Amino acid sequence: MTRPPLYTRRPFLAGLLRQVPLLVVLLVVAAGLVMVALEHWRQGLVTVGLGLVVGGLVRLLLPVRRVGFLAVRSRPVDVVLLLGTGVTLIGLSLALAGG
Repeated sequence: MTRPPLYTRRPFLAGLLRQVPLLVVLLVVAAGLVMVALEHWRQGLVTVGLGLVVGGLVRLLLPVRRVGFLAVRSRPVDVVLLLGTGVTLIGLSLALAGG
């Protein structure tokens, strides 16, 4: 006997589990912003950039039913914006770190 899917048995729990990718991205970005606030701005901005890159990769690899609110626009637009912003932020942070 097969069990019904989680979204029919416990829709609230299923809805929360769909938001885990967004929560991970937000926690990494928040950690980076805390580092910036504590005057470790280079490492903090690289951490924020890595969080955005992780978000872009998650958006690229997971199906839309599993990414929750990380899916805002179409998949190509979300991936290009997240990866592009993350890589640019990391590049600028590392370029400025030379001084």
